[in-house]
Amino acid sequence: MPANKIKLEICGSNYVIATTDTEEYVLSLAEKLDTDMSQMLTANPSASVTTAAVMTALGYLDELKKSTSGADNMRAQIKDYLEDAAKAKLELEEERREVERLRRELGYLNGQK
Repeated sequence: MPANKIKLEICGSNYVIATTDTEEYVLSLAEKLDTDMSQMLTANPSASVTTAAVMTALGYLDELKKSTSGADNMRAQIKDYLEDAAKAKLELEEERREVERLRRELGYLNGQK
């Protein structure tokens, strides 16, 4: 897929990036970044655009790390649940075989009367 050249404006500065992502997707990212940086600059009027970019990036990295950690924890839980389910299935099969063995034994014993 050829790269799309997309024009972005973030905090008054223009950028052109080349990406294989859709224009809508990249523009939505740029809009969020612009909004978040603008909020940072509004809340801290003495901050520079660079400071706002760094602080916004740190916030995004924090969200990413926490989300990744949460996803890893969920994967581990799902793995544990699948292992428990597989173990329960094996136990069920063993119990079914035991029930069948006992039925045969009962049939044999009833036949001796």
